[in-house]
Amino acid sequence: MSSGHALTDAYLAALKLMEARGPRSLHTAAEFAADDSDTSPVQVGDPELCRYLSSVGANDPLRIQMHMSIAGWDAAPPTDSWTQHTEAGSDQRRAVIIDRLRVDEKTAELFVELFPVAQTGRPTVITSAENWIPWYTEGLASDRGFYWNHYKNYLIEKGWSAEDVASSLGPATSRVVERLADPTTDQPYQSKGLVVGYVQSGKTANFTGVIAKAVDVGYRLIIVLTGTTDKLRSQTQRRLDMEFAGVSSVLGGIDPADEYALDDVDYQQDKEWVAGRFIDHGQIPAGARIPEVHRLTRHHQDYQSGAIDSLDFHGTDPTKPLYHPDNVFPEAARLAVVKKNSGVLKRVIKDLKRVHSRLPGIPTLIIDDESDQASINTNRKKWYEEEAERTAINKAISELLMMLPRAQYVGYTATPFANVFIDPGDPHSLFPKDFLISLDRPSGYMGASDFNDDDSSTDGEEKTYANSPEKCHVRFLPRRKDDDSKLGEALDAFVLSGAVKLFRESMGIGKFKHHTMLVHEAQKKTVHRDQAENIKRHWRRAGYSSTNSYERLRNLYLRDIAPASSAIASDLPLPAGFDELKPYIAEAVALIEQTGHPVLVVNSDKIEGEELDFDSSPVWRILIGGNMLARGFTVEGLTVTYYRRAARAADTLMQMGRWFGFRKNYRDLVRLYIPESLHETFAGICQDEEFFRNQLDKYAKMDDNGQPLITPQRIVPLVAQHSSVKPTAANKRWCAILEQDATDVKEPSSAYPLLSEKAKLRDNLEAFRPIFAGMSGPQPAPHVSKSLSIFQGDFSHGLVVKILEKLSWLDEEKFQADLRWLKTLGSSQVDRWHVVMPQLLDAESTTPLLSFGPFSLHSRNEIEGRLQAKSQPIHHRLLHDVVRVPGSRTAGMLLYPMIAKPDEETLRFDSTRIVMAFRLELPSAAKPDDGRVLKYRVESSL
Repeated sequence: MSSGHALTDAYLAALKLMEARGPRSLHTAAEFAADDSDTSPVQVGDPELCRYLSSVGANDPLRIQMHMSIAGWDAAPPTDSWTQHTEAGSDQRRAVIIDRLRVDEKTAELFVELFPVAQTGRPTVITSAENWIPWYTEGLASDRGFYWNHYKNYLIEKGWSAEDVASSLGPATSRVVERLADPTTDQPYQSKGLVVGYVQSGKTANFTGVIAKAVDVGYRLIIVLTGTTDKLRSQTQRRLDMEFAGVSSVLGGIDPADEYALDDVDYQQDKEWVAGRFIDHGQIPAGARIPEVHRLTRHHQDYQSGAIDSLDFHGTDPTKPLYHPDNVFPEAARLAVVKKNSGVLKRVIKDLKRVHSRLPGIPTLIIDDESDQASINTNRKKWYEEEAERTAINKAISELLMMLPRAQYVGYTATPFANVFIDPGDPHSLFPKDFLISLDRPSGYMGASDFNDDDSSTDGEEKTYANSPEKCHVRFLPRRKDDDSKLGEALDAFVLSGAVKLFRESMGIGKFKHHTMLVHEAQKKTVHRDQAENIKRHWRRAGYSSTNSYERLRNLYLRDIAPASSAIASDLPLPAGFDELKPYIAEAVALIEQTGHPVLVVNSDKIEGEELDFDSSPVWRILIGGNMLARGFTVEGLTVTYYRRAARAADTLMQMGRWFGFRKNYRDLVRLYIPESLHETFAGICQDEEFFRNQLDKYAKMDDNGQPLITPQRIVPLVAQHSSVKPTAANKRWCAILEQDATDVKEPSSAYPLLSEKAKLRDNLEAFRPIFAGMSGPQPAPHVSKSLSIFQGDFSHGLVVKILEKLSWLDEEKFQADLRWLKTLGSSQVDRWHVVMPQLLDAESTTPLLSFGPFSLHSRNEIEGRLQAKSQPIHHRLLHDVVRVPGSRTAGMLLYPMIAKPDEETLRFDSTRIVMAFRLELPSAAKPDDGRVLKYRVESSL
């Protein structure tokens, strides 16, 4: 064995020794491991390690494992004993790691260079303090980590970075597993929780990791509830077979050399299977108490009646309960990927009832993917009836939970509003009573904010490809639905982006297996067929097989594709000019037309003939569809979207955003064709989502008595609404009333009156007369911006409260909880208010208000009569110097007279259409003594 291999083995063994107890003397552990091996002696130490790590590439096994170990320690919770209570991801945490590893300064510097502190955020955890006993320790995870270790190594081989696995996915999955009940405890407990991700952001990877860790520690029945279509169920089944269950589970004991027997085995025509890309756990050692995984469902086969033998758990020691470690650890795990269909669920329930006597002992994990779809009880019977009547699917899931007292329920969704509106008082509901975990936005993810400019993104500058996501990615469609004048451009963009992908592929930048365009205008199948014919006509008319199309394509490439890519993806290769792209255009068109035409209709109508299958072969097509392409289903390679379909609920609309996701090496090519009004609605929903996540993060803390500031039962008041679209459907909403809001920042941007409510707007403007009269300025504010000027003034707390009491709102209850708290504050908490009115550079945008001023009018987007009245982040610093200083009792207000963007010229002097918007910031002296910033009541069925 070479010295390099011996050194690698020694340090890999040393890192293995540290899995359970955290970092310790690295070289001492490596020396111990080397002495304990049968290999020839090897010299270990700082010079040897630095020399080796500096000479190998990023894919070297020791470098990968070193990165994963250090990243894992960086991300470990502060409660781990070795961390000295340092915050995860901090420089202080890294210093503790280096100190415990006892490496010299040069090695420490090399670690920083090769393994920088991960910048990924930590998941936000909202929990109930009741009934939870910590059990998932670092030692247990290390001792029983067979499937998790295989899964994380598989992801590394697949191209995931060590940082993403160890710093993001690893801790996030542990936060979920630790909130489940101990599967081996004598006292059964049924934990219910919710994991909130982003649309198409890798939630499947998270619950695959959770399943792997859960099986490792004793959960033996895994039921994954997918969406409501066979296509989505099959996609999820394949993913779990490929990345978790593995080759031996798919073969089910069949000899891979027996060609005849293999006819009954899934994936024989799957290129990934044939290429050996399914995870392979190898031969499990006898007596290792590592479970096999038995599949109860197959790639194209949902759960079938009669799988009773597979569901029958026996255990090896009949004198002990099934959940006892001696029985549960050797017992095979069962995996069922089940469509959310009442008939299928009834088959599962029927078979489980036949092994009724053993059900109380089966540690079960139910994963509900897209848990806000079909699982929620949407029956609107009165709460006061003795028992709520559930929808058929909800009733079936609830029955499963009642049958399996050791079952844990974890819902996954990107749109949680329906889940948090579930009646929390119903003990049989799916309300996440024990925990809610909000995952951090993953690196490389392209989400809602990548398609929207907030009002401060350009800070008054002209929009460019470099500073405006909208300019880069969004193209507005005409308002009239029958006006398809932009469809030809969208098709051109699809062809050009495909050509650029092929050019990049030729330069060694990745492999683009799929390239798709999505057309989503309606739900009806008859409309889909008409759309297909229309697109075929446009395609023929475009003449891509002829050089006559080149001049048109050249113009679009030079005015759109090239400048956008140069601005935001300068690290990716781009043709020197259009002529260099021409050969790849012809190749792209050939791939798109390989079946004779470019269109593939995806719906439940079998008449269309073709099936969409991303697994078996490359897909370069234009996809037309409705619900089958709207939720949960991943549209691979999606680059251009042509979207017109509206929805009444925010969560439904967000789930239709298939253009969200990971776009490695081609995010600069992504284009969204959408009507401006619909895009603005998306922008409002984006604000709602951002607000909700920020609020969760804000309250994921403990009060002075060690109790959580907020529990899952008290989340509803954090749901905001910045657009005319409701957070979720009316039949999924329950009522919660916020009594008092003592948060230190208040910006009721979605609560102001409509622009049509002129009397309310006029009265609100009049309410601020004392403020206008007391302002001085304009004065420069160079500490914030050289070009910024302000009006400012100081006012008593009593006066400001009186003004706020006079204001009218869209919903008169909206600001009342805030106001009730502000009225309780005495002079020892707030003795004055500092009010600032930021001014614009443009002198033409000013006007007198009630004979005072003139003051700047700030323009904002209008969505269905409502102004998107948010402050600009750069202005927040205007208050910090007086509000955030230690000992301050001064509160601050940013005040903005606002008007709608489209009508600036006509509104400038119309005081009946001015919205008086503001942002309030309170000093730390105003914080409630008990640390509880929200006081409210939730109406439930209790």
